[in-house]
Amino acid sequence: MKNINWDDIKIFLLVAEGGRLSSAARELKTSVPTVGRRMLALEETVGQPLFHRSQSGYSLTKASETLVTKVRPMEAAALLLEEWLTPNHKRPLVRISAGTGTASFLADRFTDLWSREDTFQLAFVTAESTLDIAYREVEIGIRNRPAESGNLVSRKMQKVCFSTYFNRHVRQRESLDWVAIDADNAVHPAAHWVLNQDDITVNAWANSTATLHSLINAGAGIGVMPCFMGDRDPTLKRLGPIIAELTENQWLVMHGDDRHRSEVRTTADRITKLLQEDSALFAGERPIV
Repeated sequence: MKNINWDDIKIFLLVAEGGRLSSAARELKTSVPTVGRRMLALEETVGQPLFHRSQSGYSLTKASETLVTKVRPMEAAALLLEEWLTPNHKRPLVRISAGTGTASFLADRFTDLWSREDTFQLAFVTAESTLDIAYREVEIGIRNRPAESGNLVSRKMQKVCFSTYFNRHVRQRESLDWVAIDADNAVHPAAHWVLNQDDITVNAWANSTATLHSLINAGAGIGVMPCFMGDRDPTLKRLGPIIAELTENQWLVMHGDDRHRSEVRTTADRITKLLQEDSALFAGERPIV
């Protein structure tokens, strides 16, 4: 049996993720030649090349793609072990991944999710893209669909509705153009809905729901927002009815093993309770008059 150095595996993952020896060297605070020697040693141990080397960087071979899938669970297990060995004064961290709108909503209600008596910390990882819970990039993810693969569990949450909004203080509403998420960042159906409209003119572009909200609030134009964001803002007013085809459910997703950790379970239960209590707001049933 070949003995593979776990430190070399960690370096390999950094090179695989960054595509360059230099990125791994910066992360490890070591030299590029040292990283290169470690990768050559790993290739010798494995018995086959792990990278396609070129001037543009290091790309994965078929063998290294397989290696990545096999060592990710080892990396996750190592992280759990390191957390277990962490000194008592360092409290465990529960990372919550959500889109910018949902993350802002949860942050506004932070005191409902955490108290000084809790023995853990919370971290809000705000991204419109989906982070990988299976590989422990986060502990809890708020999604618009259940998990489809991996050792993940999904909890169905409240209904979320969408409508069009504009700044209620704009005097000539009829002259307003639109604001929208640009095509490169349009990952949500609501963003695509605007892009698919043939009879509108987009006046300003954003790359996140949070920036879109700011543009609508500033009077830059009309935009599509989730009702739990638009109806909470007294500056905004609905232009039309709920867009039925965009109605969806939110899902709370956790790793099948992490869900049994007390801090993860407690946080998940508090998020569930908080969102269920505000289910009417998410469903568009509490517009500001």
